[in-house]
Amino acid sequence: MNAQESMAPKIKKETKNKIKVEFERTPLKERLKAKFINTAFIGNVVWYLFRFILLVGIAYIVLFPFYSKIAGSFMSKEDFVDVTVMLIPKHFSLDIYKFILLENNYFQAFGNTLLLAGSTALIQTFICCLIAYGLAKFKFKGAKLIFGAVILTMVVPHQTLQLSLFMHFRFFDVFGILGFLSGNASVGNVEWLNNILASINIFGDGGTSKLLQGLVADGGINLNNTFWPLIVLSLTGLAFKNGLYIFLLRQFFRGVPDELEESAYIDGSGTFRTFIQIILPLSIPMMITVFLFAFSWQWTDDFYTKLFFTTTKTVLMPDVVAIPKSLETNYAGQNLYYPAIRNTCGLLIMLPLIIMYLFCQKFLVQGIERSGLTAD
Repeated sequence: MNAQESMAPKIKKETKNKIKVEFERTPLKERLKAKFINTAFIGNVVWYLFRFILLVGIAYIVLFPFYSKIAGSFMSKEDFVDVTVMLIPKHFSLDIYKFILLENNYFQAFGNTLLLAGSTALIQTFICCLIAYGLAKFKFKGAKLIFGAVILTMVVPHQTLQLSLFMHFRFFDVFGILGFLSGNASVGNVEWLNNILASINIFGDGGTSKLLQGLVADGGINLNNTFWPLIVLSLTGLAFKNGLYIFLLRQFFRGVPDELEESAYIDGSGTFRTFIQIILPLSIPMMITVFLFAFSWQWTDDFYTKLFFTTTKTVLMPDVVAIPKSLETNYAGQNLYYPAIRNTCGLLIMLPLIIMYLFCQKFLVQGIERSGLTAD
């Protein structure tokens, strides 16, 4: 039996070499015919062609709108009424970009939006990490209720809260503190507070600050037309899409081994120190993913910005989408020319996000993979 087993590989090898020699002695025409004219080869060719055509078609459907908008941004007014011009400009022009940058206050909007989106994204990333870590690693009464409330913020339409948000920050007064300090509170007697403040002479006679009285003269502080409403929402974890960020981070933190925290506790590290020095460095890819999401959504947001910014003093990216006065015209191609200008505004708004994505693509993919939403 052992002799037969030792002979089997040798027989197979000799047979293979024999077939190879016979194939090489066969004429080239016969060899090509045997190699390429068979069912398996034809099936593979048909499958590859089908995949290629399908991918080209999908790429065309996805990329054609972008290409048409980019091509239209370099066209002159004459190109929009010329039936011979399709996707390649005949009269190349940079007028649209020039007047958008100069007359639509693009650079001012870029600076304001960069400050707003960057600050809120950083705050949201840290606050959502803190909330998600607590929900993922600590067991306490009401944890499921709090997580249910987080999910609820993802379900409730923002338009439902539009009026209440506006009025809350138009007459901002947390728990009625300002009204309480000013003596204008509608609940309770604050005479004892006035007596205390008067005795230590903080606010002068009567203990009630004239400044506070002025602030609450119309019911509270008006925080609208400032960055404060968005910053307050970010600090409390209630900003746009924060429920999604908390959910993603919670899924990630649940996958972090408990042994890392236990070893840190044994070494004398506290909870917050463990979170800062051990957990956060491990979650950098996930934090970058959340930051990119928060930054991108705030960068292109027009719901909250239009809700809280009711004046034109603060120019943000959504305000860039307008027709520059130098490009206003009345001619036959106006219905095609004006959409091209607005599309160019959109391209200029998207450009910083595209550049940022090119540099952070690797971290974005890693964060999604580690969030627990994809299967291995």
